[in-house]
Amino acid sequence: MPNIAVIGAGPGGCILARLLHTHNIPCTIFEAESSTNHRSQGGTLDLRTDTGLMAVKEAGLWEEFQKYARYDGESLLITDKKLTTWMRRKPGKPEQKHNPQQAPEIDRNDLRKLLLASISKESIRWGMKLTHVQETDAGHELHFANGEVERGFDLIVGCDGAFSKTRSLLTEQKVFYTGLSGWSMQVSNASVKAPALNKLVNRGSILAFSDGKCMSIQQLSSDTILFSTYGPHKEDYSSTCGIDPRDLDSVKAGLREEYDDWRPELVDAIEKADSEAMWRTLYMLPVGFTWPHKEGVTLLGDAAHVMTPFEGIGVNTAFHDAMLLVEQIVGFTISPKSGSLDSRIVAYEKEMFKHAHEAQKKTEDSMNDMMFTPGAPRTTIEPWIVRHMKEDTPGWSHGILTPMVYAGFRCYKLVV
Repeated sequence: MPNIAVIGAGPGGCILARLLHTHNIPCTIFEAESSTNHRSQGGTLDLRTDTGLMAVKEAGLWEEFQKYARYDGESLLITDKKLTTWMRRKPGKPEQKHNPQQAPEIDRNDLRKLLLASISKESIRWGMKLTHVQETDAGHELHFANGEVERGFDLIVGCDGAFSKTRSLLTEQKVFYTGLSGWSMQVSNASVKAPALNKLVNRGSILAFSDGKCMSIQQLSSDTILFSTYGPHKEDYSSTCGIDPRDLDSVKAGLREEYDDWRPELVDAIEKADSEAMWRTLYMLPVGFTWPHKEGVTLLGDAAHVMTPFEGIGVNTAFHDAMLLVEQIVGFTISPKSGSLDSRIVAYEKEMFKHAHEAQKKTEDSMNDMMFTPGAPRTTIEPWIVRHMKEDTPGWSHGILTPMVYAGFRCYKLVV
């Protein structure tokens, strides 16, 4: 049985550990945070049928997942600063949970709670912040900020995010700034404090794009709305803008100025926000990024292919990675004479790169359509819709549906 180290207890690392556990393959997770409640995990995400949801099912967590899944969270409005409807998706229903196009929402906090509960407490070591992985004649060593050194692993899987220390052993490639960043805040008790905004969100999400800027407004599982903005800023904006993130009034004043010509219904999210503001800077790896294979080490999730949130498939791609990797590890444990563990990892990386590069390209295209194309979404809604349509329709229909989309929007634009 291989001795496996998993670096990071994020969604990718936890689903990997859980999938290994279902095959009685032990692993040790090393997590930099001191505990499961060290910090908020962010907003909400949707899991897709062939990636995230499939991994949940393979992990034996489908019934438990239903306790947290929000099918009404599938409600989605794509709009602009004038609140023009460019695309609307109706909320789903729990009885549609076997719909092949389902994409139920789940809060990141709930997903992490679900995954951590499915992993033995003994397999996670908290407060273990990796500083570097060192090659020695005896194998790879894991060096941690607390001075501890761990060794003796047959495989180290870096699930340690965008700024992965594990990746540093494999390549000098670093993430780069996309040019986009912004604030994230919450509106608590939204049904009472912001009833109009709460109704507009419709238990789901609103994505409003205009002028190279974005407002993302999402319903969480509680009566809380998460509000985020993204726009073009210098990478060091948060430290040079003179706005104290602890001063919510100061943050709001800056946002009012930045979104002064947006519809009041959208700006209401700024006015009603009542939580601490957090600055988020969007980084990514180059589309098509790979690394030279090194025996005993590989990557998964953001460490391998961090991308922006404009397609909403980062966690889904990480879950898909985990399924591919576990398939190879299980194959080795069942039939070790059919090939070395290292040959299995080579096969994993080949398949992972193929799928991840498609996800990266799709995400980059969505970002470019909505954030970097003048006049978006009016000027880019057709290719954006077609790209998403192709995911859910058979290939033979694309030649028919694509011209229908363009013709339909040509008429729609005459009246909006």
